[in-house]
Amino acid sequence: MSPELNQDLIVTIIKKGYSEQIIGASKKAGAEGATIMFGRGTSIHEQKKILGIPIEPEKEIIFIVVPQEISERVLAAIIKAGKLERPATGIAFILDLKKVVGVAHLLKEQG
Repeated sequence: MSPELNQDLIVTIIKKGYSEQIIGASKKAGAEGATIMFGRGTSIHEQKKILGIPIEPEKEIIFIVVPQEISERVLAAIIKAGKLERPATGIAFILDLKKVVGVAHLLKEQG
């Protein structure tokens, strides 16, 4: 059984094209890296149409695993970089990770 790493997952969903500034800000706040996925989404703020056909805006979904002790700092940096306090810019949230594998470099730092 591996030792407890006490990691959080910060998930950010934003408009396409903003991931680089989000990742840059999170790294400055102490995160080591990120994974980006692409998706589509809708919200009450995004009801654009072309020729009467609804358009589903493209989104970038950013996953960042960080130690719990810096997760609030990283989230604050993401909010600022993505201007998430404004309507229709995106959403970010933190999930507590029960187990994490594939982070052998963190285990070496602890032990």
